[in-house]
Amino acid sequence: MVQLFQDGGWAMWPLLVLLVIGIAVAIERLYNLSRASINAEDFFRNLEEAINSGGPDRAAQLCSETPGPVASVIHAGLLRVNRGLDHVEKAVENSGAVEMAFLERGMVWLSTVANLAPMIGFLGTVSGMINAFQAIKVAGDVEPSMVAGGISEALITTAAGLIVGILIQFCYNFFANRIDKIIADMTEQTAAFIDLLAEREHQGA
Repeated sequence: MVQLFQDGGWAMWPLLVLLVIGIAVAIERLYNLSRASINAEDFFRNLEEAINSGGPDRAAQLCSETPGPVASVIHAGLLRVNRGLDHVEKAVENSGAVEMAFLERGMVWLSTVANLAPMIGFLGTVSGMINAFQAIKVAGDVEPSMVAGGISEALITTAAGLIVGILIQFCYNFFANRIDKIIADMTEQTAAFIDLLAEREHQGA
């Protein structure tokens, strides 16, 4: 493995840096998205019970004790519940925008690594091929072993770039799917929360 890395030439170093960045971001995203994922239906059922039994204060306490963007967005709305439904909807909208930005944080780095790694690999291959043909030109006498050796070393960077790109692209797609699910849960549960408050307001009237 070390010999392959050395044979790949200069392009292996930026590929290694990209791999480290990609893995670091993937670990951070895995940790935070795992904490953000909850059973949204169970949470809303508990929220509804808390509102009916203890009012907005009890529901706000439940939200503060529950991790994830769904609870955070609804908690922001509960803090404005005394100001009317319009203020609640505005607070939910603003908090939702902040939570979405947090969920998507770091995804641009994964996308960049996935796209850049194969290109650097191809650039390393082209550079290696140029060096191989220059060596052949200097030697004057073309031997199959010389050509095969130069080409094989040059192609190492292509393989390395593709491996890094495929790995990080898989991570990107996995996390994008997780984020889409969390956003869908957040949208669905906040809409149900607004409907619940509107129904209580109507009944109180």
